[in-house]
Amino acid sequence: MSDLVDIVVRLLAVFVAFLVFPLVIGQTEHKVMAHMQGRLGPMYAGGFHGWAQLVADGVKFAQKEDIVPAGADRRVFQLAPAVALLPYLLVLAAIPLGPHTVGRDIDAGIFFVLAVMGVGVLGSIMAGWASANKFSLLGGLRTAAQLLAYELPMLLAAASVAMAAGTLSLPGILDGFHWWWVPWQIVGGVVFFVAGLAELQRPPFDMPVADSEIIFGAYTEYTGLRFALFLLAEYAGIVVLCALTSVLFLGGWHGPFGADGLGWLWMLLKTVVLAFGVIWLRVTYPRLREDQLQKLAWTTLIPLALAQIALTGVIKVVIS
Repeated sequence: MSDLVDIVVRLLAVFVAFLVFPLVIGQTEHKVMAHMQGRLGPMYAGGFHGWAQLVADGVKFAQKEDIVPAGADRRVFQLAPAVALLPYLLVLAAIPLGPHTVGRDIDAGIFFVLAVMGVGVLGSIMAGWASANKFSLLGGLRTAAQLLAYELPMLLAAASVAMAAGTLSLPGILDGFHWWWVPWQIVGGVVFFVAGLAELQRPPFDMPVADSEIIFGAYTEYTGLRFALFLLAEYAGIVVLCALTSVLFLGGWHGPFGADGLGWLWMLLKTVVLAFGVIWLRVTYPRLREDQLQKLAWTTLIPLALAQIALTGVIKVVIS
């Protein structure tokens, strides 16, 4: 009975985190962009520091009519938002927040989280194909090309950490973590983070949803809450990406002065700092052209990831 209670408590904790953290990131993005770009609206909605902006957005989406195009594949069209969002809930269950705080310790944790994150991108492809709209279809095709290009460097960068730790388990990687890993794994960390941003289609890698030329890509025909689910999936993806980067390359719940009792706090701080960086990139850099996006993956990130694996192999041989 105690095992059942433990499982239920863990699942509830993961579900609550899944509901809260993406909304916090969304609200933070409103405020950070408002400060950086001088946007007045998000700073005044509701009074004190624009606290009601996120509430207003939610009410707006809830009030909009849910429309399905006449020529669309109705079932696939309606299923796509769930396919885009739910995989991040599964991934969140495998990410350790503290020394003994994890929804589920999976032996092949790295492969599990990367595989499931790839499934989430399929939601955008399904939406583009099912919408019966040429702009949506083009956006879906761009999403597919982007997934193929950036999944490989992301996997190679994660493989470097698995080689260093000698395990595929995320808690196992943290158990074997040493601070001297950070300098020689930093290149892999940058590759992993950049590739993750591209998979999430976040600026400056947002060509599949470029509103100025492709009218929001695969999501052109979506309205109301279904459109909001795609936006929520994006913020959930930011949480997952930043948390994974913290676990694999920044020590996760390890903090200075041996303060592992505050492991959950260090993990949250690292995740929040990386999420702030994601928002900062959005308001700082213009989006890449499609050819520049592909060139970055195949001529820069993949060679860097392969070099990181080679370096990891050399260091493992030397220290063993």
